[in-house]
Amino acid sequence: MKTIDELLAEGVAGKRVFVRADLNVPLDGTTITDDGRIRAVLPTVKALAEAGARVVVASHLGRPKGAPDPAFSLAPAAARLGELLDASVAFATDTVGESATATVAGLTDGQVAVVENLRFNAGETAKDDAERGAFADLLAALADVYVGDGFGAVHRKHASVFDLPARLPHYAGYLIATEVGVLKKLTDEVQRPYVVALGGAKVSDKLAVIDQLLGKADRILIGGGMAYTFLKAKGHEIGASLLQEDQIPAVLEYIERAEKTGVELVLPVDAVVAPGFPDLKTKAPAGATTVAADAIPADRMGLDIGPESNKLYASKITDAATVFWNGPMGVFEHPEFAEGTKAVAQALLDSQAFTVVGGGDSAAAVRILGFDETAFGHISTGGGASLEYLEGKTLPGLAALED
Repeated sequence: MKTIDELLAEGVAGKRVFVRADLNVPLDGTTITDDGRIRAVLPTVKALAEAGARVVVASHLGRPKGAPDPAFSLAPAAARLGELLDASVAFATDTVGESATATVAGLTDGQVAVVENLRFNAGETAKDDAERGAFADLLAALADVYVGDGFGAVHRKHASVFDLPARLPHYAGYLIATEVGVLKKLTDEVQRPYVVALGGAKVSDKLAVIDQLLGKADRILIGGGMAYTFLKAKGHEIGASLLQEDQIPAVLEYIERAEKTGVELVLPVDAVVAPGFPDLKTKAPAGATTVAADAIPADRMGLDIGPESNKLYASKITDAATVFWNGPMGVFEHPEFAEGTKAVAQALLDSQAFTVVGGGDSAAAVRILGFDETAFGHISTGGGASLEYLEGKTLPGLAALED
């Protein structure tokens, strides 16, 4: 795929450049609680603006149902982008209507505009190719060139991600180029030992990536809510912990495959439990205690890996050359259940490995728990996209940027 550096070499002064970004930031009302995704697109937007392009930034935010919804407006993201650029950023109150047309027409060389949430338009996410294509035609009218830089959306076959690049000269932005380069180091150019730490709530979300990694990784560390389905599959008592009983046959198959292929599949040896799920708003005491992972009381729910598991997992990361981490080890938003996630993050920092934090909740945990983002090898902006790449799937947004 062609990159933004090639575009800049060709010259962009005076051209309208459509940047498909990922500004899907978490909001508390109109307050952005984590601006990591906005920061991630800054290098691309800055480079284009400094080269004299008229930059039109577009993104989705949340999941509005194909119609305007003030709760999902990109206005706060546009304002924050302006603060980070230290420049005025125009904001269009629609995506392809009168406001967008006028806002883009009013840009001068080096100026930046953000158009309203792409998903306020049903055509963005339509299953019907013609409906998506019609919306892509309207987006194409706003620009002369397309730059894809919304890595968090490249696994979606959406109009702005898949159909629009076919209608304009297209290039990969700095973020996508970086993300793809990193993912190749986790698939085609792996330095060993290769350790993968997987967490999160549901084992069903990770089955496909585990299937692929059983042929690539040297060790797979399992934590988070998904760990309890693995423990149950091995015949252990998990109390009231999260369980996907229908996934036990698949988990048993993976446990057997790991043993046959020599992949070390590591499960928690202890767990931090409580009578129920904690209150994440008040952070009230939840009555946490630590028990053996194979003997969780019937009236207790596992909410984090325990202190012995923390040491075990850190020891499995120490000698790694490559580490990929996706998914927290527990309910890290509550202080009583954050130690497992902290331990894995710290182990990545203490290792000499090339470390990749696979987006989503893992990236949020790094920031919320106060770790230095720059100390990790790479923090992905797209958890779902990263996983699908590692699963070996073709990502529509990347395929669309290929020539």
